[in-house]
Amino acid sequence: MTRVVHPIEAESYRILRSVVDTSALQRRTRDVAERIIHTTADPAWLDDLVMSEAALEAGVAALANGAPLVVDVTMVAAGITRYPSICLVSSPAARDLAAAAGLTRSAAAIRLAAEQAPNGGVWAVGNAPTALFELLRLAAAGEVRPALIVGLPVGYVGAADSKAALRASDLPQLSNVSARGGSAVAAAAVNALLYGDPLA
Repeated sequence: MTRVVHPIEAESYRILRSVVDTSALQRRTRDVAERIIHTTADPAWLDDLVMSEAALEAGVAALANGAPLVVDVTMVAAGITRYPSICLVSSPAARDLAAAAGLTRSAAAIRLAAEQAPNGGVWAVGNAPTALFELLRLAAAGEVRPALIVGLPVGYVGAADSKAALRASDLPQLSNVSARGGSAVAAAAVNALLYGDPLA
């Protein structure tokens, strides 16, 4: 089913392109940068994001082929309306594992999700740095092999550090340098992979 672009969204993108020049970016990188800027109304994101075109292409291909999409919190899932996601943070199993293993609920949910989606999934972390740290631990142990990690957690404790650790890995990824991020931003990145350029 073809996505119908609302005139307000189209006009918003035209305004965005009059404010910030994204024309030199590669296709998928431009899609993600513009979708995040559109979502936040903040052109400063352009210089904060760190992306690989090849990694983004791998994410697009994975989603096009129906790969699992795992998110850290329900707010990320709520922002991605055209693709089903796995989100276990509210599950009793995550609650029990968190208590037993001394993890945050978000990290426990990621550990459980790795059992459901060990290979080829797209993982979007928009809230909890502990979720991203756990995903990196699982990947280093060979327990999960993501097609793409969208690492955009937010906060003053661990967010920038977790994203720096992601960038230091050889995993297919997109992230940003600063401590900012959030569920809406992570959802926007995934939506960019699903929708592409609304003015194309």
